[in-house]
Amino acid sequence: MHDLTIDLDDEPGALAAMGEALGATGVSVEGGGMFVVGGRAVAHFLFHDGEAASAALRAAGLRVTACREVLARRLDQDRPGQLGAITRALADAGVNIEVLYSDHDHRLILIVDDPRAGAAATAAWDR
Repeated sequence: MHDLTIDLDDEPGALAAMGEALGATGVSVEGGGMFVVGGRAVAHFLFHDGEAASAALRAAGLRVTACREVLARRLDQDRPGQLGAITRALADAGVNIEVLYSDHDHRLILIVDDPRAGAAATAAWDR
């Protein structure tokens, strides 16, 4: 699984253009989100095939600034405190979280500055 960082214009229709470009090429979004901060729209979306998604978006004139592998972890939804526990495990390992969201399969998607250490620190949630 790959997370793409996509810079979008902060205007009506920018996200629609992104979705249409993906749909026209048969690329499915597996999770993600978009946020506007300081007048800049930044999208993070999850794809099975990051290269295909990136190619489709670039062909449509969109700016893909990163394509990174993710940690996909499953939290125990019946136990309160799971978000704190997994993020504490990462912090205690000295791993910084750069992006966090959920996918369509109810998994926590993490992009971290040290993927190897992040994977080791969160192995208990790798199920």
